[in-house]
Amino acid sequence: MAMYRMIATAAFGIESVVADEVKALGFENVVVENGKVEFDADEKGICMANLWLRCADRVFIKISEFKATSFEALFQGVKKIEWEKYIPADGEFPVNAKSVKSQLFSLSDIQAISKKAAVDRLRTAYKIDWFQETGVKVPILISILKDQVTVMVDTSGEGLHRRGYREHGNEAPLRETLAAALVKLSRWNPKIPLVDPMCGSGTILIEAAMIGRNIAPGLNRKFASEQWPIMPEGVWKEVRTEAYNAVNHEVEMNIQGYDCDPRSIKQAAINSDLAGLEEDIHFQVRDVAEFSTKVKYGYVITNPPYGERLGDEEQVAALYKLMGEKLLPNDTWSFNVITAHEGFERSFGKKATKNRKLFNGKLKCYYYQYFGQRPPRVKPVEE
Repeated sequence: MAMYRMIATAAFGIESVVADEVKALGFENVVVENGKVEFDADEKGICMANLWLRCADRVFIKISEFKATSFEALFQGVKKIEWEKYIPADGEFPVNAKSVKSQLFSLSDIQAISKKAAVDRLRTAYKIDWFQETGVKVPILISILKDQVTVMVDTSGEGLHRRGYREHGNEAPLRETLAAALVKLSRWNPKIPLVDPMCGSGTILIEAAMIGRNIAPGLNRKFASEQWPIMPEGVWKEVRTEAYNAVNHEVEMNIQGYDCDPRSIKQAAINSDLAGLEEDIHFQVRDVAEFSTKVKYGYVITNPPYGERLGDEEQVAALYKLMGEKLLPNDTWSFNVITAHEGFERSFGKKATKNRKLFNGKLKCYYYQYFGQRPPRVKPVEE
Protein backbone atom coordinates (compact mmCIF):
# COMPACT_ATOMS: atom_id res chain seq x y z
CA MET A 1 0.00 0.00 0.00
CA ALA A 2 1.07 3.59 -0.63
CA MET A 3 1.47 6.23 2.06
CA TYR A 4 -0.34 9.55 1.92
CA ARG A 5 -0.08 12.79 3.85
CA MET A 6 -3.50 13.31 5.36
CA ILE A 7 -5.30 16.34 6.79
CA ALA A 8 -8.17 16.04 9.26
CA THR A 9 -9.86 19.42 9.53
CA ALA A 10 -11.32 20.45 12.88
CA ALA A 11 -13.32 23.24 14.48
CA PHE A 12 -11.11 25.81 16.20
CA GLY A 13 -10.49 24.84 19.80
CA ILE A 14 -10.73 21.07 19.42
CA GLU A 15 -7.64 20.38 17.31
CA SER A 16 -5.96 18.70 20.29
CA VAL A 17 -8.94 16.37 20.73
CA VAL A 18 -8.73 15.35 17.06
CA ALA A 19 -4.95 14.87 17.41
CA ASP A 20 -5.53 12.52 20.36
CA GLU A 21 -8.01 10.53 18.24
CA VAL A 22 -5.54 10.35 15.36
CA LYS A 23 -2.78 9.09 17.65
CA ALA A 24 -5.12 6.56 19.28
CA LEU A 25 -5.78 5.08 15.83
CA GLY A 26 -2.03 4.47 15.49
CA PHE A 27 -1.20 7.10 12.86
CA GLU A 28 2.28 8.63 12.86
CA ASN A 29 3.99 11.96 12.11
CA VAL A 30 1.08 13.84 13.69
CA VAL A 31 1.29 17.64 13.39
CA VAL A 32 -1.31 19.96 14.94
CA GLU A 33 -2.05 23.35 13.39
CA ASN A 34 -4.92 25.83 13.57
CA GLY A 35 -8.03 24.12 12.27
CA LYS A 36 -6.33 20.90 11.19
CA VAL A 37 -4.27 17.86 12.12
CA GLU A 38 -1.82 16.28 9.66
CA PHE A 39 -0.70 12.65 9.75
CA ASP A 40 0.51 9.79 7.54
CA ALA A 41 -1.78 6.96 6.45
CA ASP A 42 -2.08 4.23 3.85
CA GLU A 43 -5.31 3.31 2.05
CA LYS A 44 -6.61 1.29 5.00
CA GLY A 45 -5.77 4.24 7.22
CA ILE A 46 -7.90 6.52 5.02
CA CYS A 47 -10.85 4.22 5.68
CA MET A 48 -10.13 4.05 9.41
CA ALA A 49 -9.82 7.82 9.76
CA ASN A 50 -13.18 8.40 8.07
CA LEU A 51 -14.90 5.64 9.99
CA TRP A 52 -13.48 6.35 13.47
CA LEU A 53 -12.70 10.07 13.86
CA ARG A 54 -15.50 11.45 16.01
CA CYS A 55 -14.47 15.09 16.26
CA ALA A 56 -12.91 15.92 12.85
CA ASP A 57 -14.88 17.72 10.14
CA ARG A 58 -13.43 15.99 7.06
CA VAL A 59 -10.45 13.87 6.02
CA PHE A 60 -8.35 15.03 3.04
CA ILE A 61 -5.34 13.72 1.16
CA LYS A 62 -2.80 16.50 0.78
CA ILE A 63 -1.77 16.28 -2.88
CA SER A 64 0.58 19.23 -3.33
CA GLU A 65 1.88 22.46 -1.81
CA PHE A 66 3.38 25.42 -3.67
CA LYS A 67 3.49 29.20 -3.63
CA ALA A 68 1.35 31.20 -6.06
CA THR A 69 1.03 34.97 -6.29
CA SER A 70 -0.42 34.89 -9.82
CA PHE A 71 -3.08 32.85 -11.59
CA GLU A 72 -0.45 31.55 -14.00
CA ALA A 73 1.55 30.14 -11.07
CA LEU A 74 -1.63 28.58 -9.70
CA PHE A 75 -2.45 27.05 -13.10
CA GLN A 76 1.00 25.53 -13.57
CA GLY A 77 1.16 24.25 -9.99
CA VAL A 78 -2.19 22.45 -10.29
CA LYS A 79 -1.40 21.13 -13.78
CA LYS A 80 1.79 19.43 -12.53
CA ILE A 81 -0.21 17.15 -10.25
CA GLU A 82 -0.70 13.57 -11.45
CA TRP A 83 -4.49 13.80 -11.33
CA GLU A 84 -4.88 10.54 -13.28
CA LYS A 85 -3.82 8.71 -10.09
CA TYR A 86 -6.95 9.92 -8.31
CA ILE A 87 -9.52 10.74 -11.01
CA PRO A 88 -10.72 8.11 -13.52
CA ALA A 89 -11.59 9.14 -17.10
CA ASP A 90 -15.29 9.42 -16.24
CA GLY A 91 -14.72 10.83 -12.73
CA GLU A 92 -16.57 13.86 -11.38
CA PHE A 93 -14.16 16.37 -9.87
CA PRO A 94 -15.81 19.53 -8.49
CA VAL A 95 -13.36 22.19 -7.28
CA ASN A 96 -13.92 24.22 -4.14
CA ALA A 97 -11.64 27.02 -2.90
CA LYS A 98 -10.83 29.17 0.07
CA SER A 99 -8.32 31.98 0.40
CA VAL A 100 -7.01 33.89 3.43
CA LYS A 101 -4.54 36.79 3.38
CA SER A 102 -3.41 36.00 -0.18
CA GLN A 103 -2.93 37.91 -3.41
CA LEU A 104 -5.27 35.47 -5.14
CA PHE A 105 -8.58 36.06 -3.41
CA SER A 106 -11.35 35.60 -5.98
CA LEU A 107 -12.74 32.18 -5.13
CA SER A 108 -14.62 31.78 -8.40
CA ASP A 109 -11.44 32.53 -10.39
CA ILE A 110 -9.35 30.17 -8.22
CA GLN A 111 -11.91 27.41 -8.82
CA ALA A 112 -12.17 28.00 -12.59
CA ILE A 113 -8.42 28.18 -13.19
CA SER A 114 -7.69 25.13 -11.02
CA LYS A 115 -10.40 23.16 -12.79
CA LYS A 116 -8.96 24.11 -16.19
CA ALA A 117 -5.48 23.06 -15.07
CA ALA A 118 -6.74 19.67 -13.87
CA VAL A 119 -8.66 19.16 -17.13
CA ASP A 120 -5.55 19.98 -19.18
CA ARG A 121 -3.56 17.37 -17.25
CA LEU A 122 -6.29 14.72 -17.58
CA ARG A 123 -6.84 15.48 -21.28
CA THR A 124 -3.22 14.60 -21.94
CA ALA A 125 -3.27 11.55 -19.65
CA TYR A 126 -6.45 10.02 -21.05
CA LYS A 127 -6.17 11.41 -24.60
CA ILE A 128 -9.77 12.65 -24.59
CA ASP A 129 -11.16 16.17 -25.02
CA TRP A 130 -14.47 15.94 -23.19
CA PHE A 131 -15.10 14.78 -19.61
CA GLN A 132 -18.69 13.75 -18.93
CA GLU A 133 -18.04 13.44 -15.18
CA THR A 134 -20.62 10.71 -14.67
CA GLY A 135 -18.46 8.43 -12.53
CA VAL A 136 -17.21 8.51 -8.95
CA LYS A 137 -16.84 11.90 -7.30
CA VAL A 138 -13.39 13.16 -6.30
CA PRO A 139 -13.91 16.57 -4.67
CA ILE A 140 -10.91 18.92 -4.90
CA LEU A 141 -10.14 21.70 -2.42
CA ILE A 142 -7.72 24.52 -3.24
CA SER A 143 -6.74 26.26 0.00
CA ILE A 144 -4.53 29.37 -0.14
CA LEU A 145 -3.10 30.89 3.03
CA LYS A 146 -0.64 33.77 2.75
CA ASP A 147 0.03 32.85 -0.91
CA GLN A 148 0.84 29.23 0.00
CA VAL A 149 -1.39 26.85 -1.95
CA THR A 150 -2.43 23.49 -0.53
CA VAL A 151 -4.19 21.17 -2.95
CA MET A 152 -6.31 18.43 -1.37
CA VAL A 153 -8.86 15.80 -2.33
CA ASP A 154 -11.77 15.18 0.03
CA THR A 155 -12.00 11.51 0.98
CA SER A 156 -15.10 12.03 3.14
CA GLY A 157 -17.63 13.66 0.84
CA GLU A 158 -20.33 14.84 3.23
CA GLY A 159 -18.93 16.23 6.48
CA LEU A 160 -18.12 13.66 9.16
CA HIS A 161 -20.83 15.13 11.40
CA ARG A 162 -23.35 13.44 9.09
CA ARG A 163 -23.65 10.24 11.14
CA GLY A 164 -27.04 9.29 9.71
CA TYR A 165 -29.16 9.46 12.87
CA ARG A 166 -30.60 12.93 12.28
CA GLU A 167 -31.94 12.38 8.75
CA HIS A 168 -35.57 12.58 9.81
CA GLY A 169 -35.30 15.47 12.20
CA ASN A 170 -34.31 19.01 12.89
CA GLU A 171 -30.92 20.57 12.27
CA ALA A 172 -29.67 20.68 15.85
CA PRO A 173 -27.73 23.73 17.07
CA LEU A 174 -24.77 21.52 17.98
CA ARG A 175 -22.92 19.43 15.41
CA GLU A 176 -22.29 15.80 16.22
CA THR A 177 -18.51 16.29 15.92
CA LEU A 178 -18.51 19.09 18.51
CA ALA A 179 -20.86 17.15 20.78
CA ALA A 180 -18.43 14.22 20.71
CA ALA A 181 -15.57 16.60 21.58
CA LEU A 182 -17.52 17.93 24.58
CA VAL A 183 -17.93 14.38 25.87
CA LYS A 184 -14.25 13.59 25.39
CA LEU A 185 -13.15 16.83 27.07
CA SER A 186 -15.44 16.13 30.04
CA ARG A 187 -13.46 13.02 31.02
CA TRP A 188 -16.74 11.10 31.32
CA ASN A 189 -16.46 7.39 32.08
CA PRO A 190 -19.27 5.16 30.73
CA LYS A 191 -19.53 3.52 34.16
CA ILE A 192 -20.67 6.83 35.68
CA PRO A 193 -24.20 8.28 35.21
CA LEU A 194 -24.55 11.06 32.63
CA VAL A 195 -27.37 13.61 32.42
CA ASP A 196 -28.17 16.37 29.93
CA PRO A 197 -30.98 18.39 31.58
CA MET A 198 -31.56 20.45 28.41
CA CYS A 199 -30.90 17.75 25.85
CA GLY A 200 -32.80 19.15 22.83
CA SER A 201 -32.58 16.55 20.05
CA GLY A 202 -30.23 14.41 22.16
CA THR A 203 -26.99 14.87 20.23
CA ILE A 204 -24.61 15.02 23.22
CA LEU A 205 -26.10 11.90 24.81
CA ILE A 206 -26.17 9.92 21.56
CA GLU A 207 -22.50 10.74 20.95
CA ALA A 208 -21.70 9.73 24.53
CA ALA A 209 -23.50 6.40 24.14
CA MET A 210 -21.62 5.74 20.89
CA ILE A 211 -18.35 6.39 22.72
CA GLY A 212 -19.43 4.16 25.60
CA ARG A 213 -20.27 1.29 23.25
CA ASN A 214 -17.19 1.94 21.07
CA ILE A 215 -19.39 2.38 17.98
CA ALA A 216 -17.48 3.89 15.05
CA PRO A 217 -19.32 7.15 14.19
CA GLY A 218 -19.14 6.52 10.44
CA LEU A 219 -20.43 2.97 10.57
CA ASN A 220 -23.84 3.74 9.04
CA ARG A 221 -22.89 6.10 6.20
CA LYS A 222 -21.04 6.21 2.89
CA PHE A 223 -17.86 8.11 1.96
CA ALA A 224 -16.65 9.75 -1.26
CA SER A 225 -13.50 7.61 -1.49
CA GLU A 226 -15.20 4.20 -1.31
CA GLN A 227 -15.05 3.68 -5.10
CA TRP A 228 -11.85 5.60 -5.83
CA PRO A 229 -9.29 3.87 -8.08
CA ILE A 230 -6.55 4.23 -5.44
CA MET A 231 -8.50 2.16 -2.91
CA PRO A 232 -7.68 -1.58 -2.98
CA GLU A 233 -10.66 -3.87 -3.48
CA GLY A 234 -12.20 -5.01 -0.22
CA VAL A 235 -10.40 -2.54 2.07
CA TRP A 236 -13.55 -0.64 3.04
CA LYS A 237 -15.38 -3.89 3.79
CA GLU A 238 -12.43 -5.06 5.89
CA VAL A 239 -12.36 -1.88 8.00
CA ARG A 240 -16.15 -1.90 8.45
CA THR A 241 -16.10 -5.53 9.56
CA GLU A 242 -13.40 -4.70 12.12
CA ALA A 243 -15.52 -1.79 13.37
CA TYR A 244 -18.63 -3.98 13.76
CA ASN A 245 -16.60 -6.50 15.72
CA ALA A 246 -15.23 -3.75 17.98
CA VAL A 247 -18.67 -2.70 19.29
CA ASN A 248 -18.99 -3.32 23.04
CA HIS A 249 -22.37 -4.98 23.58
CA GLU A 250 -21.76 -5.71 27.26
CA VAL A 251 -21.24 -2.27 28.82
CA GLU A 252 -24.10 -0.99 30.98
CA MET A 253 -24.66 2.77 30.97
CA ASN A 254 -26.92 5.17 32.86
CA ILE A 255 -27.59 8.03 30.41
CA GLN A 256 -30.55 10.36 30.83
CA GLY A 257 -31.87 13.31 28.86
CA TYR A 258 -34.42 15.88 29.99
CA ASP A 259 -36.05 18.77 28.19
CA CYS A 260 -39.10 20.89 28.92
CA ASP A 261 -40.17 20.72 25.26
CA PRO A 262 -42.11 17.51 24.42
CA ARG A 263 -41.27 17.92 20.71
CA SER A 264 -37.54 17.89 21.47
CA ILE A 265 -37.87 14.75 23.58
CA LYS A 266 -39.85 13.04 20.82
CA GLN A 267 -37.16 13.95 18.28
CA ALA A 268 -34.36 12.85 20.64
CA ALA A 269 -36.03 9.45 21.01
CA ILE A 270 -36.32 9.11 17.22
CA ASN A 271 -32.64 10.06 16.77
CA SER A 272 -31.44 7.58 19.40
CA ASP A 273 -33.55 4.88 17.72
CA LEU A 274 -31.94 5.66 14.34
CA ALA A 275 -28.53 5.40 16.02
CA GLY A 276 -29.47 1.98 17.44
CA LEU A 277 -29.18 3.29 21.00
CA GLU A 278 -32.84 3.37 22.09
CA GLU A 279 -32.10 0.99 24.99
CA ASP A 280 -29.14 3.02 26.24
CA ILE A 281 -30.64 6.48 26.77
CA HIS A 282 -33.70 7.39 28.83
CA PHE A 283 -35.46 10.57 27.67
CA GLN A 284 -38.25 12.34 29.52
CA VAL A 285 -40.10 15.66 29.51
CA ARG A 286 -38.71 17.43 32.55
CA ASP A 287 -37.58 20.96 33.41
CA VAL A 288 -34.09 21.70 34.67
CA ALA A 289 -35.78 23.18 37.75
CA GLU A 290 -36.73 19.60 38.67
CA PHE A 291 -33.15 18.32 38.61
CA SER A 292 -32.39 16.17 41.64
CA THR A 293 -30.36 13.05 42.24
CA LYS A 294 -29.53 10.56 44.98
CA VAL A 295 -26.56 9.27 42.99
CA LYS A 296 -23.28 10.40 44.54
CA TYR A 297 -21.12 10.59 41.42
CA GLY A 298 -22.26 11.74 38.01
CA TYR A 299 -21.72 14.02 35.04
CA VAL A 300 -23.77 16.77 33.43
CA ILE A 301 -22.90 17.82 29.88
CA THR A 302 -25.26 20.35 28.35
CA ASN A 303 -25.76 23.02 25.70
CA PRO A 304 -28.30 25.47 27.18
CA PRO A 305 -29.83 28.48 25.37
CA TYR A 306 -27.30 31.26 24.75
CA GLY A 307 -29.65 34.25 24.60
CA GLU A 308 -28.46 35.49 21.20
CA ARG A 309 -31.62 37.45 20.47
CA LEU A 310 -32.13 40.99 21.75
CA GLY A 311 -34.05 41.00 25.02
CA ASP A 312 -33.07 37.47 26.04
CA GLU A 313 -30.18 38.55 28.30
CA GLU A 314 -32.15 38.68 31.56
CA GLN A 315 -34.06 35.48 30.79
CA VAL A 316 -30.87 33.54 30.05
CA ALA A 317 -29.10 34.93 33.13
CA ALA A 318 -32.06 33.74 35.23
CA LEU A 319 -31.84 30.28 33.64
CA TYR A 320 -28.11 30.03 34.41
CA LYS A 321 -28.77 31.12 38.00
CA LEU A 322 -31.40 28.38 38.31
CA MET A 323 -28.95 25.85 36.86
CA GLY A 324 -26.38 26.80 39.49
CA GLU A 325 -28.92 26.47 42.30
CA LYS A 326 -29.95 23.01 41.15
CA LEU A 327 -26.59 21.59 40.08
CA LEU A 328 -23.90 23.02 42.36
CA PRO A 329 -25.15 21.47 45.63
CA ASN A 330 -24.19 18.11 44.10
CA ASP A 331 -20.51 18.81 44.76
CA THR A 332 -19.28 15.32 43.86
CA TRP A 333 -20.71 15.68 40.32
CA SER A 334 -18.90 17.18 37.33
CA PHE A 335 -20.66 19.85 35.25
CA ASN A 336 -19.78 20.78 31.68
CA VAL A 337 -21.62 23.63 29.96
CA ILE A 338 -21.05 25.14 26.51
CA THR A 339 -22.42 28.63 25.91
CA ALA A 340 -21.66 31.81 23.99
CA HIS A 341 -22.76 33.86 27.01
CA GLU A 342 -19.64 35.43 28.54
CA GLY A 343 -21.34 36.14 31.88
CA PHE A 344 -22.16 32.49 32.53
CA GLU A 345 -19.96 32.01 35.62
CA ARG A 346 -21.40 35.09 37.32
CA SER A 347 -24.98 33.89 36.80
CA PHE A 348 -24.18 30.23 37.56
CA GLY A 349 -22.62 31.24 40.85
CA LYS A 350 -19.17 29.68 40.66
CA LYS A 351 -15.94 30.05 38.70
CA ALA A 352 -15.21 27.10 36.46
CA THR A 353 -12.34 24.67 37.14
CA LYS A 354 -11.45 25.02 33.46
CA ASN A 355 -12.69 27.29 30.67
CA ARG A 356 -11.94 26.48 27.03
CA LYS A 357 -12.76 28.66 24.02
CA LEU A 358 -14.49 26.73 21.23
CA PHE A 359 -16.39 27.56 18.06
CA ASN A 360 -19.88 26.21 17.44
CA GLY A 361 -19.94 26.89 13.70
CA LYS A 362 -18.88 30.53 13.45
CA LEU A 363 -20.10 31.38 16.94
CA LYS A 364 -17.44 31.80 19.62
CA CYS A 365 -18.36 29.79 22.70
CA TYR A 366 -16.87 28.82 26.02
CA TYR A 367 -16.84 25.38 27.57
CA TYR A 368 -17.13 25.82 31.32
CA GLN A 369 -16.01 22.72 33.21
CA TYR A 370 -16.53 22.05 36.90
CA PHE A 371 -14.70 18.90 37.93
CA GLY A 372 -16.23 17.00 40.86
CA GLN A 373 -14.60 14.47 43.13
CA ARG A 374 -13.19 11.35 41.55
CA PRO A 375 -15.08 8.20 42.55
CA PRO A 376 -12.98 5.98 44.83
CA ARG A 377 -11.22 3.13 43.11
CA VAL A 378 -12.46 -0.31 44.07
CA LYS A 379 -9.60 -2.48 45.26
CA PRO A 380 -9.37 -5.92 43.61
CA VAL A 381 -10.42 -8.80 45.84
CA GLU A 382 -7.38 -10.70 47.09
CA GLU A 383 -7.55 -14.44 46.64
